[in-house]
Amino acid sequence: MNAVDSKKIWLSSPHMGGKEQYYIEKAFESNWIAPLGPNVNGFETDLEQYLKNDSNVAALSSGTAALHLGLKLLGVTRGDEVLCQSMTFSASANPIVYLGAEPVFVDSEKTSWNMCPEQLEIAIKDRISKGKKPKAIVAVHLYGMPYNVEAIQKISLRYDIPVLEDSAEALGSSYFGVNCGTFGDIAILSFNGNKIITTSGGGALVAKAKKFKEKAIFLATQARDEAPHYQHSEIGYNYRMSNITAGIGRGQMEVLDAHVALRRKNFETYVSELNDLDGLNFLNEPTGYYSNRWLSCVETNSFEMREEIRLGLAQENIESRPLWKPMHQQPVFAHNKSYLNGISDTLFEKGLCLPSGSNLE
Repeated sequence: MNAVDSKKIWLSSPHMGGKEQYYIEKAFESNWIAPLGPNVNGFETDLEQYLKNDSNVAALSSGTAALHLGLKLLGVTRGDEVLCQSMTFSASANPIVYLGAEPVFVDSEKTSWNMCPEQLEIAIKDRISKGKKPKAIVAVHLYGMPYNVEAIQKISLRYDIPVLEDSAEALGSSYFGVNCGTFGDIAILSFNGNKIITTSGGGALVAKAKKFKEKAIFLATQARDEAPHYQHSEIGYNYRMSNITAGIGRGQMEVLDAHVALRRKNFETYVSELNDLDGLNFLNEPTGYYSNRWLSCVETNSFEMREEIRLGLAQENIESRPLWKPMHQQPVFAHNKSYLNGISDTLFEKGLCLPSGSNLE
């Protein structure tokens, strides 16, 4: 990091504040420098106790790895179709392709900027009419704002299609008092360096069924069968979290609620200082929604206004970025089927993410 970078205001930088160093040192003292050990087990327990709702957690190397295994556990295979929120980071969609399946993208609603239940049902009916019933639904809590859980769960039950809940950005968020990360048949978390808490890199799979946790750990450790030698009856993966990074996670769990409070304070400050300006609209929480405000985002009234703000901030060494470019606009997914209403296109054109770290002064 050069002298200029050290003074830069970042969008969302890592923020230590608990006993991260203590847990790391314990790992070194006990020589648990491996993808197993007390910190891994302890981090999983910490997450299960935080999330509640009979959660079963498997700590993995990344949120993407968790998505990959989650889809596999839901039975997604080559040739299947999976409905995926279009406005999201590419990691929500890429693991669908890893399995040889095809992402089918669904647009957003204005209320939460997340998957639109109306477009979701239109997509399901159309795919079924064409003999291609979707195998799963990937719904995302974007920027920490919960998606419309009730509506999407009803659709999931009506058509018997499981939900993989992408809660990568939403640890600490809740929907009518229930923690995000506990709604889907399987959910995932991310602990990337820019997330609400971090393990430098890492993620977790959260399952209602304990058998899914056990199967995820089996697959994440190269699917080694019970035998005195190395024997494999299934293809496995090197996806388990290390004891070192899990130690960082254990320390971060001690300050999670404090980090959420600080990020929510950032958002409140933006609103109180900027809400009276013409052409700026902030995403408010609908009744019953509680966002961790992982990133504070604003919708401007034009592409030109968004770019003027973004470039002006950049000149002051302040990082900001446009909202996620929808997957249906991405070159790699140009030929995939999409069910659109124009909302994510407008949000991408006019929306901006503002500095949101819990360590902002």
